[in-house]
Amino acid sequence: MKRVSKKTLRHLLGICSFLLAFMMMSTVAEAAGTDLNVGAAAVLNSDESDKNEKSDVAVTAGAVVSESVAVKIDEPAAEENQEETEPEEEETEEVEETAGQLVMANVDNSVNVREAAGEDAPVAGKLFKNCSGIILEQTEGWTKIQSGNLTGWVSNDYLIFGEEAQAMAEEVGSLKATVLTDALRVRKEASEEAGVYKLAKKGEVLDAVEELGQWVSVQVDDETVGYVSAEYVSVEFATDHGKTSQEIADEERAKELAKLSRNQGAVPTSVSDVTLLAALIQAEAGNQPYEGKLAVGAVVMNRVRSGGYPNSVIDVITAPGQFPPATNGTVAAIAARGPSSSCMQAAQAAVDGQTNVGSATHFGRVGKASGVVIGSHVFY
Repeated sequence: MKRVSKKTLRHLLGICSFLLAFMMMSTVAEAAGTDLNVGAAAVLNSDESDKNEKSDVAVTAGAVVSESVAVKIDEPAAEENQEETEPEEEETEEVEETAGQLVMANVDNSVNVREAAGEDAPVAGKLFKNCSGIILEQTEGWTKIQSGNLTGWVSNDYLIFGEEAQAMAEEVGSLKATVLTDALRVRKEASEEAGVYKLAKKGEVLDAVEELGQWVSVQVDDETVGYVSAEYVSVEFATDHGKTSQEIADEERAKELAKLSRNQGAVPTSVSDVTLLAALIQAEAGNQPYEGKLAVGAVVMNRVRSGGYPNSVIDVITAPGQFPPATNGTVAAIAARGPSSSCMQAAQAAVDGQTNVGSATHFGRVGKASGVVIGSHVFY
């Protein structure tokens, strides 16, 4: 066997080392997915070159890592901002969706509707039991509604919303007939030849009982049913509405006038009694409107009926200390020449039982007492 020199062995060892290093670099490149085409000369680069390459790789890797971290930090921040704004958008949408929805009064009698959201705000009107409204807007604890001519704010504690309100409206609603003509006759029977209970004005809403083809039966009062022509009304199923403060005041006033105007019953009299009463009316209220003239005549006739005064027209008028024009000759003079037509009309109406001051038995100048004021007189 030939002896190999040490120099040859070192050369062979260098080649093996080179091949081993090259194989290791190829394995690493394949694992990293890099197309490494490096020659033997690249392996022989200086240590400084290797350091520069490692530095470049480190910098590049750092940039990639930094960029990745930046993305990961920005994305959660955006999500957090979105989560913070979403509840506000949902709340706004919820309030907007309630506008136009039905609401019902949750009261045994009535609840105040106010001009602003708050218990100290002025009262705009009232929402009564079984009345409905439409939601206009809402705020914390309060809802702004429209109910008929009434618009204002109601505490949520006195309202019913949603499906419960709809169910209640269907339960308590009724037929309503709205008058479409200027004056509509409410007749006693479903016939154009029937008598008339009253005239209903345009826009008035009547409680309808039943649709009967060409006629609609309506409630005149709690005990009376009348009939109106179907051609002149619009009938629909509806609930009651609230009322403004002015509407409530007007209704109260109308009720008072109705009581004051209730017929007191006719009193048997002669022509001379009517003329004498007309003469007194002219002496006491000749410069007053017709309502004032009728009121004076009603006071005289109320005394005749009362039992606390004489029971005849002449005795009441001529009673001492009661009507000065009757005792100083003024009434006799007017009766002799004939009272005015308006005073004669008022006297006949009073004798027939008409009144606009109820059962009042006194009158005087405004300010003398509290009572019903007509013209410059107060009746009590």
